[in-house]
Amino acid sequence: MSTALSTRLRAGLASPLLPIWLVPALLPFGRSAELGVFLCLVGAVLLLVREPRSLAHHPGARLFLWLFAAYAGAALVSAVDAVAPGKTWGTVAGLLRFLPLGIYTCFAMRRPAKVRALYMATAAVVAIWVIDAWVQALTGYGLAGVSNAERLSGIFGATNLKLGPALSACAPFLLWAARERWGRRGLGVAFLLALGPVLLSGSRASWLCYGLVALAFLWREAGSFRGFAAACAGTGVALALVGALAWQVSPRFRDRVAHTLPALSGTSAGLDSALTGRLDIWTTALRLYVAHPVNGVGVRGFRVAYPSVAPPGDHFLTMEKCGEGEGACHAHQVLLEVATETGTIGLLAWLAALVFAVREWWRAGPVGRDRAFPPSVALFAILFPLNTHMAFYSAWWGLLAAWLLSVWCAALYADLPDAETPRGA
Repeated sequence: MSTALSTRLRAGLASPLLPIWLVPALLPFGRSAELGVFLCLVGAVLLLVREPRSLAHHPGARLFLWLFAAYAGAALVSAVDAVAPGKTWGTVAGLLRFLPLGIYTCFAMRRPAKVRALYMATAAVVAIWVIDAWVQALTGYGLAGVSNAERLSGIFGATNLKLGPALSACAPFLLWAARERWGRRGLGVAFLLALGPVLLSGSRASWLCYGLVALAFLWREAGSFRGFAAACAGTGVALALVGALAWQVSPRFRDRVAHTLPALSGTSAGLDSALTGRLDIWTTALRLYVAHPVNGVGVRGFRVAYPSVAPPGDHFLTMEKCGEGEGACHAHQVLLEVATETGTIGLLAWLAALVFAVREWWRAGPVGRDRAFPPSVALFAILFPLNTHMAFYSAWWGLLAAWLLSVWCAALYADLPDAETPRGA
């Protein structure tokens, strides 16, 4: 890393950006990531005490407030007659911590230089994840100790299989930084280096998520349909070669592919086997939505309500890891999660938020859209409906999603001119 770039990073992360950066930096360490959220709370309180009317003059902060209102409002409505009121109301209360996170982020990243500094610093964090994952893949040990026996677990630890989801979601920052620093060659190298750990993590949802990230960057680089098609063909060949190599050297990857192949049989049993029983979960989720169509069963109440509509002999009632006598932990699909836990009201709120977000993204203009490209790609990848998902109302995945949304809103409207750099700096 060049001296000038290191200087900009240190300057960018000095006080205002540090609380925001701590969220992804501490993400592998459980509740430690909440330290960044707490510091953002302190910063937001100090800001509003000093400038109580500042929210009215910041379009990014206003955008975040509207989107947060849809997300938290759906959860609040679902709590009225929740099947697990304690869990639901506790979740609703926990969502409030995202409010100062978004407000502080939007004000701390009001200048484009701050946006770039946070992107670079986040890329450095993701690069550490990638390097550690490769060390663990080659030696069996990494910063978090020994790897999980079935999947590459990386810095998240052998009992916390979140490397794939987190890496694929945060990869746009690493790829953007490599492209900025070393051009297309750097982008290609970074893509391949991150691809290995994503594949070896064994999370097939992460494979698709990373594929969507790749398509977004290919489209950005191609500039035309013909160029995009050629880039996709070249990338497809590269992926085939990497997949063949992984098949030969990694039993973890080979087992996951073998587990996926029954989906090609054309039978519902084969598809359900490939999806690790998720087809049963989705079928039961639809029944649950029909039984509670207005405001759902309450956020995080899916597992408690699951037995009431599950068919006799459902294997999630007999071997579920979430708790004896309870059903599947969550719906494993964002639309079904929102439908079952917040009902039609929640679905409409999320749909309204999506329409509003896309409209604001388009109105931001080419400069704003380009500035917000990494978090835009990340949000698109994790929300893509034709995939399986982690629970967006859970503590860990909800925090990552809220952080990405905060950074996106901030980047979209980081329109203040950068401060002039003093001579000799």
